[in-house]
Amino acid sequence: MPPEQEPQKPEGGPDTPAAVNPNGAPTPMDLQIIRAELDEEKKVRATIEAALTDKSKRIIELEASLNVVSQASEAAAAELGHTKEAYTKAVGKYLEATRAANPTLPGDVITGATIEEIDVSVAKTLSIATAVKANLEAQAKQAKVPAGAPPRGEISLEGLSPREKIAAGIHQKGGTS
Repeated sequence: MPPEQEPQKPEGGPDTPAAVNPNGAPTPMDLQIIRAELDEEKKVRATIEAALTDKSKRIIELEASLNVVSQASEAAAAELGHTKEAYTKAVGKYLEATRAANPTLPGDVITGATIEEIDVSVAKTLSIATAVKANLEAQAKQAKVPAGAPPRGEISLEGLSPREKIAAGIHQKGGTS
């Protein structure tokens, strides 16, 4: 009987690699493929590193720009604070000057936190004062008293004592009491 031999598998089957050295080392073709893949990975890595370097430079540039803009923003905010403070002082002085320029108007009625509000307050107060003045003048015309002494009328004897009534009668007749 012949010695038992292992069944031989056909080359290129699913269980066997395409080209294998008997010692299991890769073939020159496999090495060439691996080198090509390695070179491709190196190129990709170099491209990625260059992109990262560019991104890092851009980040540094943007951070510098951000610092400049932040400083300018802080300076503008400080200037705005000073401007608001000066405006508030100016409005206060304008309010005082407006009250002084309108001495006929009650000072506490003229109010406002802005120049426009003060102007509106003055206009409103002037219209109220004009209306009150016109009303008072109309009332004064209705209750006008003629010039000079009023004509003499009879003395009312009501509520007088008998002695006062006698004195009044004598006085009326032209006598003295």
